[in-house]
Amino acid sequence: MSDDLPLPNVSHDLTGEVALITGATSGIGHRFARVLAAAGAKVIGAGRRRERLDELVSLIEADGGTAVGVAIDMTDTDSIIGGFTEAEAAFGTITILVNNAGVPDAQRAHKMDVDLIDRVVDTNLRGPYVLSVEHAKRLIAEKRPGRQINISSMTGYGYDGHGAALYSITKAGITRMTEVLAVEWSRNHINVNGIAPRAFHSEMMNGMLERIGDFSGRMPRKRLGVAAQLDSTLLYLCSPASDAVTGTVIKVDDGQMPR
Repeated sequence: MSDDLPLPNVSHDLTGEVALITGATSGIGHRFARVLAAAGAKVIGAGRRRERLDELVSLIEADGGTAVGVAIDMTDTDSIIGGFTEAEAAFGTITILVNNAGVPDAQRAHKMDVDLIDRVVDTNLRGPYVLSVEHAKRLIAEKRPGRQINISSMTGYGYDGHGAALYSITKAGITRMTEVLAVEWSRNHINVNGIAPRAFHSEMMNGMLERIGDFSGRMPRKRLGVAAQLDSTLLYLCSPASDAVTGTVIKVDDGQMPR
């Protein structure tokens, strides 16, 4: 087999792929949608804010890419499944799923009301699980290979006690979901991997900075990450070069957390 592969076996050309990215209306998800479109994939940006989706589609098309926006509420099962069906109607079988949507809790565990608990769990863990299963069902039925990339967080590996306990729990769940679904669907040639950033600039992070102030000075490199620093990891996990990689969560934290 190795004789049939290029030297080196690395390519970011995603021509012919169809990618669905959740949480694409801002931050890392917005960047990811543009990156995959620039690599040649047809992109479906998903999120709750229709005007932001329209802006994203306009940006991608201005760059020469192909995209549509689909409204999906990750707390609503009917919205998830209906949105997935709408997305496939636009471009055909979705071969790449990026589970990026997430919300913070930003409260001490004992101060959270039940509505907020439900919203964080549904958006960060239950919704991605439902969407992953929906994606896999369709790939398996069509006997098509595919890729799923789940955005976890370094907070799933360590928690400093400053008011994001449930967020940390859900992100640990995303990491474990990645590992077990990779095993479940390996026989179907569906690769399931993840990325675990730490403190990267995003709409969510910038809101936290407004509340608690800039803490980048306490980081070893005295900086927060930027979404562009995740591009290469995303493209690697979406590309043929990572064909044998599944069940792996790549930590991208700029050395911000101790091991």
